[in-house]
Amino acid sequence: MGVDDFSDYPPEVLAGLPRVGPDLGIDLDAVVALEPDLVLASLTVPGHERVVEALDQTGLPYLAPAPTSLADVYADIHQIADSLGLPDRGREVARQMAEALEGEAPPSGTPRPRIAVQWWPKPPILPGRLSWVHGLIERAGGTNALDEEVASRPLEPTELAALDPDILILAWCGVEVEKYRPDVIYRHPAYAATEFVTQRQVFSISEAFLGRPSPRLVDGYQALRGIIEHCTARTK
Repeated sequence: MGVDDFSDYPPEVLAGLPRVGPDLGIDLDAVVALEPDLVLASLTVPGHERVVEALDQTGLPYLAPAPTSLADVYADIHQIADSLGLPDRGREVARQMAEALEGEAPPSGTPRPRIAVQWWPKPPILPGRLSWVHGLIERAGGTNALDEEVASRPLEPTELAALDPDILILAWCGVEVEKYRPDVIYRHPAYAATEFVTQRQVFSISEAFLGRPSPRLVDGYQALRGIIEHCTARTK
């Protein structure tokens, strides 16, 4: 077994495993040397396609999911489990995840704040409708501020300001959540008149809970729901 340099969960499983480089710079010779029965890759980040193309040339068996919805995430869990010879486990994990994400719907008539999730600050990169985050936001009681048929896209700060979401969630990729900087957002001149700044509604959720299509999305959903309920209660 081996993992890329950014894999960090669960720590007790990863301890002592060989590392084969960052996700966009995998050392394929090191991967081949491990003689894996299956390589689990990804197509969820721009640049991953180059890694997968190179992986394909090695002849190793691999899966490279590219989910754009929560339904896709469930299907990928099934496929990965089937490939590992654990179909029953896959079905159970996906069932538990779907059940947790259905949750109790917000009461009828409850305001649905407009939410922007920011994958990166410079430039601001936000997920659109072709992202599992879109489904998480809706299930948590909000609406996605970037209502476009894209997985994600970069925006100018003025574009983000024009969207004027009620709540801005920082989920910066590759950055530990303790190092997220809401203060930078609050000080940015382009955002001075936005709702999320004037109402002090910039929050942080680890990218591990929103940006990785796995059962840990349940943690992201719960965090989103808590933030939405907190902000909604403030306006009553």
